[in-house]
Amino acid sequence: MRADPRALRFGAAITTLVLTLVLVTGSAWPLAVQAVVFALGFAWRSPYTMLFKALVTSAPKETEDARPPRFAQGVGLVFAAVGLAGYLAGITPLALVATAGALLAAFLNAAFGFCLGCEMYLLIRRLLPAANMEVPK
Repeated sequence: MRADPRALRFGAAITTLVLTLVLVTGSAWPLAVQAVVFALGFAWRSPYTMLFKALVTSAPKETEDARPPRFAQGVGLVFAAVGLAGYLAGITPLALVATAGALLAAFLNAAFGFCLGCEMYLLIRRLLPAANMEVPK
């Protein structure tokens, strides 16, 4: 499966806005919504990507392997889950650090096209070539 890098950066930009909202307001609700978006992006397709495709109908000049971005969505889901756990348990520093970590990764992708989760995927593939890194299609 192939991915449109423009859609991935669009999704990262929305994620950046949502996670900034979480940190500014201290509300766990936007983080819960973002966790669902991450889960959908990992298991199936990101709603942000679908929104991009509805708004932008031109074909991308190039595409990329969808596995690294899907893995990155799984990493984002872990950070969001830890952040939610922190909010629910009343451990605000944990919630803030986890949310800030996800925000940093989303911002790097949105602003510079550098996907930390994708790089993690590629590094793991190099270190463990026999590991089955397939994610659901």
